[in-house]
Amino acid sequence: MIYITRRERFSAAHKLYREDWSQEQNEAVFGNCSNPNWHGHNYELFVTVKGELDPETGFLIDLKKMKQIILQHVISKLDHRNINLDVDFMQGKRASTEVIAMAIFDVLRPHFEAENVQLHAVKLYETENNFVEYFGG
Repeated sequence: MIYITRRERFSAAHKLYREDWSQEQNEAVFGNCSNPNWHGHNYELFVTVKGELDPETGFLIDLKKMKQIILQHVISKLDHRNINLDVDFMQGKRASTEVIAMAIFDVLRPHFEAENVQLHAVKLYETENNFVEYFGG
């Protein structure tokens, strides 16, 4: 078993809030992340797949193909977008980093399975100090 990871970056806005809570309660729980006028991050996304090498190519997956999958199904939908309002796979979900990472994993999994590799993990950095790793579930 071998693992390979690709990094991509995107910038996006989001807001953490609950419609059924008052602004005061949202601020108490989510702090500045509940700003009514949104806020943004420069995210770093690390996608790791695993499997066996193709004996003909010596690749687990062609990195050009890996890049294409991530760009087409995730980055093109997130980059310079409002995660709460614009991203189809985030509709009806709270836009926390944890939930975003889980949603990205769910979006990517079938595309990598179609390439005969297994999606191992999604690591999403919201800031240089805060990140989430998700291994599926």
